[in-house]
Amino acid sequence: MRTVIFHYHLFKNAGTSLDAAFKENFSEEKGEWVTKEFPANRRQNQEQVKQWIIDNPQAKCFSSHTAQLPPPQIDGVRVLPVLFIRHPIDRIASAYSFETKQPGNSVGAVIARNTDLKGYVQIRIAIPNDGQCQNFHTSRLAQYRQDPNKTALDNAKFALENLYFVGVVEHFNDSIAKLEQQLRNDGFNNIALKPKAHNTSRSYKSSLEEKLEEIRARVGDETYEKLNEENLSDLTLHQELVSRF
Repeated sequence: MRTVIFHYHLFKNAGTSLDAAFKENFSEEKGEWVTKEFPANRRQNQEQVKQWIIDNPQAKCFSSHTAQLPPPQIDGVRVLPVLFIRHPIDRIASAYSFETKQPGNSVGAVIARNTDLKGYVQIRIAIPNDGQCQNFHTSRLAQYRQDPNKTALDNAKFALENLYFVGVVEHFNDSIAKLEQQLRNDGFNNIALKPKAHNTSRSYKSSLEEKLEEIRARVGDETYEKLNEENLSDLTLHQELVSRF
């Protein structure tokens, strides 16, 4: 049985730091660590992700921002899905900070370069089906089991219980240590994951409470409360994960 790691790299969830740790163990030059992006269409996405794994027999670790859950079922291959989530309000502020520095004409970058954090939040919430500032994690995790008789939050919780590993950005070092031990138990005997901060858009030295107070001050009480309302499911998921640490 071939066993591979699949990193579902969610935007502004310490994914670059995790990929850096993986690349210290799996050679990018030899094709052991590979990355690719996929179309939004669900059927095409899942077919292409499956074929990608089949077409890269030398690869041990896959990483993608756009691959959709659930992980593919492939005869003779065990896929270990790994992802991290973050406090949703802090993630949104980090996304804004990142996108203010991005060139090009993506929706997020154009909005971020032309307004402040408050305006960025208000505009993105108002865009139909945008999802960047509204239960981002829930929508991604709910792809794991799209049961129409369940809420998106219920489907996302099901994913939390069934995914191989879900880490917490605010407990990154502890998460990395736990992930390393799990992977060693599953055949990656010599893996050594070193926690390093990469591609950080805001200070990682401040506490979460300090960051949230700063965000409230920047967007104002009304917009901050609106953010919390629009991210209730994500806040629930985050709290459930944090309680495990």
